Amino acid sequence: MSSPTPVTPIDAPAGSIGERLGGPRVPVDDALVRRLEEVCPVVEVDGRSRAEAGRDWWPIAISWAVSGKVPAMPAAVAKPAAAQELAAVLRCCHEARVPVTAMAGRSGVCGSSVPVFGGIALDLCAMAGLREVDDVSLLAEALPGTFGPDLEEALRGRGVTLGHWPQSMALSTVGGWLACRGAGQYSTRYGKIEDMVVGLEVALADGRLIRTGGTGPRAATGPDLTQLFVGSEGVLGVITSALLRLHPVPADERRAAYLFPDFVAGLSACRTILRRGATPAVLRLYDAVESKRNFDVDGHSTLIVLDEADPALLEATMALVSEEVGASGGEVGDPALVDRWMEHRNDVSALAPLYRAGIVVDTIEVAGRWSVLGRLYEDAVRAVGEVPGTLVASAHQSHSYPDGACLYFTFAGRHPESGGEDPDVADEGHRRWAEGYYAAAWEAVMGVVERHGAAISHHHGIGVNRARFMAPALGEAFSVLRACKEALDPRGILNPGKLGLPSPFGEVPWP
Repeated sequence: MSSPTPVTPIDAPAGSIGERLGGPRVPVDDALVRRLEEVCPVVEVDGRSRAEAGRDWWPIAISWAVSGKVPAMPAAVAKPAAAQELAAVLRCCHEARVPVTAMAGRSGVCGSSVPVFGGIALDLCAMAGLREVDDVSLLAEALPGTFGPDLEEALRGRGVTLGHWPQSMALSTVGGWLACRGAGQYSTRYGKIEDMVVGLEVALADGRLIRTGGTGPRAATGPDLTQLFVGSEGVLGVITSALLRLHPVPADERRAAYLFPDFVAGLSACRTILRRGATPAVLRLYDAVESKRNFDVDGHSTLIVLDEADPALLEATMALVSEEVGASGGEVGDPALVDRWMEHRNDVSALAPLYRAGIVVDTIEVAGRWSVLGRLYEDAVRAVGEVPGTLVASAHQSHSYPDGACLYFTFAGRHPESGGEDPDVADEGHRRWAEGYYAAAWEAVMGVVERHGAAISHHHGIGVNRARFMAPALGEAFSVLRACKEALDPRGILNPGKLGLPSPFGEVPWP
């Protein structure tokens, strides 16, 4: 069984690890811990376990780990091995009015699994594996704590694949993909996780277990309740199993690379490729800054194309791609660039060293219509570049669809008065500057996104980091989300402080 991979060590002994986020912490008494021990096989209360359950891959928290702190810690960590045990844990916490934060791989980058009000961390990693594979119907039921490589290995042993390859593949789980509406790097062919899920088993706040969907394809049995829980980040219920749509392992693969004079011209090519009905698995476009950084390509935007399918489909798809690239002013590049991308596509090893060197870095993925993407790209890069301390702002287009695409912005900043010297990143003054710069960079991009009517997230979810942008993004529909929360979790115990929803335990803290 795989386990979470921490982004960086916490620079403090277990007994002296602190919390960076303020706000109230809900007490958990010995009586509740004993009740949990009666219904759950593993309940941990030691300092190291609590600290590790108090963080995910939220980049700004790396700088806190350097000073011996995590965002927030639970009072105890419960590790159920079955749905009935998980439901019993929720029942106990519901009765005691104690918050519960579900987590597994903890690979999220927005603080979605941070227990901001303390309470109980619900670790789902022991609930792993495949429950059923229906080769005839191309369906499989997977448990939420199943890590990506374990799932794909088990499926490919049966000649099938999910087709879901997120950058966090080795770090993330089925439950996390569903909780945040995740996207894999092959999403243009296979879709996002919400396109792959057919049905769910979900534990509600009071411990009831319900099933949604899965009875037949495209069933017309009222609203799609499965999709109510997909993307809810454990706020409406905790996913205990998922019925997923599969594909035969593809018979062949083709790769190509192209160069464009600018990013907007490359966007045009991606749009027309999808408009004509071609869906290559990978259609990733990098602006000039990222082309230089990732591929050592000067003065051009780089388009990476990869597809896997039946040979007849591949031939038609790649021919169409070539036609539309030429029509948009592109030229053929070195196909070895695709190999280079494949070798490094999941490498996140540079993140922690950059923070330890005093450089604040993050990515912001958003989604918009083709009609606004060019202006959104230019305005967002300009807005981040104007934030004092910014060293670089760049973007690539990572996932394409007939109506639009995901833009993936990267920014890096350093204290303007550092003089090139590495600052003491454990210093309180530096941390305050880093948090202020980080918030300003995010607000710059979100402001542009709002002006262009785009989506504030494509696949990373909301968590703590995007919570303040959620109500404006949904407008009047936010009241519907609040009503769903109140109906399904009237005591507000499930992952409080997320999705921008109000919490009975207090205001959502921000650094």
